Amino acid sequence: VQLQASGGGLVQAGGSLRLSCAPSGGTFSSYAVGWFRQAPGKEREFIAAVTYSRVTHYADSVKGRFTISRDNAKNTVYLQMNSVKPEDTAVYYCAARRTLVNSLTVYEYDYWGQGTQVTVSS
Repeated sequence: VQLQASGGGLVQAGGSLRLSCAPSGGTFSSYAVGWFRQAPGKEREFIAAVTYSRVTHYADSVKGRFTISRDNAKNTVYLQMNSVKPEDTAVYYCAARRTLVNSLTVYEYDYWGQGTQVTVSS
């Protein structure tokens, strides 16, 4: 499965942005999907994940501000980012694993998108 992440851009602090992730040439059926981010000089970190049945998990740093959701009919997973902060600036990646449960660990995901840049200005 090849993943396409989109929706990144430049946003002011306090603003909102919605990222999308969709597979090309495949389907998200039975896949758990996660969002990760990586800032310059830092390790890739878990942000949020959602199972096919819409069970969600969030990192503490984004809980209450970001919402992960999926539209199985459209074969797309979204990350709604609200009240963004300059420290949210990073390349955001979506990833998928063919399992019914979420994972918060980078190494447990089998498929990755190319990443989309999010820059939050202060």
